[in-house]
Parts: sequence; C-alpha cells; structure tokens
Amino acid sequence: MSIPGVAPGTPAFLNGEFLPIEQARVSVLDRGFLFGDGVYEVVPVYGGRPLRMAEHLARLARSLAAVRIASPRDEQGWRALVAELARRSPVPDCLVYLQVTRGVARRDHAFPVDPAVTPTVFGMASPFSPPDAALRSRGLHALGIEDERWLNCHIKATSLLGNVLARQRAVDAGVDEVLQFRDGLLTEGAASNIWVVRKGILMAPPVGRLLLEGIRYGLTAELAQEAGVPFEARPLSLAEVRGADEVLVTSASREILPIVRLDGEPVGAGVPGPVYARLRAGYDARIAALRAQPAV
Repeated sequence: MSIPGVAPGTPAFLNGEFLPIEQARVSVLDRGFLFGDGVYEVVPVYGGRPLRMAEHLARLARSLAAVRIASPRDEQGWRALVAELARRSPVPDCLVYLQVTRGVARRDHAFPVDPAVTPTVFGMASPFSPPDAALRSRGLHALGIEDERWLNCHIKATSLLGNVLARQRAVDAGVDEVLQFRDGLLTEGAASNIWVVRKGILMAPPVGRLLLEGIRYGLTAELAQEAGVPFEARPLSLAEVRGADEVLVTSASREILPIVRLDGEPVGAGVPGPVYARLRAGYDARIAALRAQPAV
C-alpha cells in the first residue's frame, strides 16, 4: 500500500520489528487511534548523529510519566532504537519519530486494567532538509491567533487537534506560522517556540503548562549566552510582540528562523535582524561540530 507523500521503504519500527513503513499495521482499537492516548518525540539527526539526544529522551520520559504510561524501554534502549532507525535511513540527515501509545484495549475512556495491555511503540526515520540559505535570508510570515488548546501543552501528546487547526489557519492565510496568544500573552507557534527581541534582549515566554518546552528552547538560551545576548524568560504581551525588533521561531525541522512579517506588518525593519544572525551562526557551529563527531 502506497502512502501519499511518504517514500516507499521508509524505515519504520513497530513493536519490536523493523519493517518498511507501508507494511506497518496497528489495530483500530489502539488507544492512540481512538483517543490520541499517547506521546511522541522527534529527534533531528545530522549525518547520522542525533542532536541533543539526552534532552529529547528526558522530555519523552517526562511526557510518559505525565500521562502515566510506563516506559517500555530504558534510556539505552531508546538510544539504540534511534541509532538503528538513523542507520537504516537512506539519507544521513533525517528526523527520527518515536511514538508510544497506551496500547490495544476495548474502547473505554478509563485506563485499561488488564495487565495484558502493553504500550504500542512506533518509530520511523524521515528525510530532513534543513532550511536553505534562501529561506534563512527571506524569513517567515506569521499570523497572530487566539490559543484555543487544552491546558497541558507541556506534554508532547499525540492528541494534536488544536495544533492541527492552528497550523491550518496559517495555511489558509498563506503564511508560514501562527503565533498563539492566551489571554493576551504569547504562548507558542503551531509546532514551534517563539522568541522576541527588543533593544538587544532576547525574550521568550516562561516554560510551563501552557506551552511545550522545545529542545531548542534550552539550546537557544545557551546560544544567546555564548553570543553575549541577554536572555529573559517572562510573559510577553501582544503589544510587545507586535512592537518587537525581531521575532524568531525554533523547532526541530525549522531549526532557528526569523519571522519578518506579522499580521501583514513588518517586524522591525522587515528583514532578518542582528540577533538572529548571531544565534543562527551559533546553531550552525553546533551542527558542524556534531557532524564532525563519530556517528552513533
């Protein structure tokens, strides 16, 4: 069975077996299918080398604990799975996707009590093309919207309908991303963390239940310190965001990119700014250093 938009033979893993993605099958009674009852993680791999593996696995462990799914693997087991999926990838740069659901059981909102119900573990490696020079220099356009999601956004859960609808708002508006606001305060993008620069200071909403702490959240704070850019984690109002000198977006697939227009108006000078350039250079240096290391 061909899957639109997915290359045949894409390496996958399902419940202990490596197989091509088109051969992977999950029961319709899997709670991930019925309820979105599961969590996931996405690890970017450069030249066969995963970026910030420890941080990704720590977040996976936090998400599993938050939804009370016992981890079916220890850290070394997860590392081995990521490494093998990366090794099987036909290209050296890929995104390794991991998903754990509560498993297959009769349909009931309550957790299954049958000890025979075990978590479903799925993984795959998809080709990854980092943002090219043209996109870096052009920047992104964004739309501000109300954040209508649930109150546990810190869990990287598979039940992403709120994020899906937010992302579609961007598609419908012909822009690259949305900036979500709850009670007038910035939370995050549809699938990204958002950063604001005012008077040379880099700022981001504080981590908590209302946003997912991206792995690039900690990395970007580190890059700012290395570049001598002051950083503050604090609530940011809609007016502050609209009056920013620069707005940035970070995620596994977008790495770090500038947002140059918001709601049709230019952000600052309407071009990528100097703080972005310094952070971008630091990010590129991290990737170059990673590529120079032995592959996993």
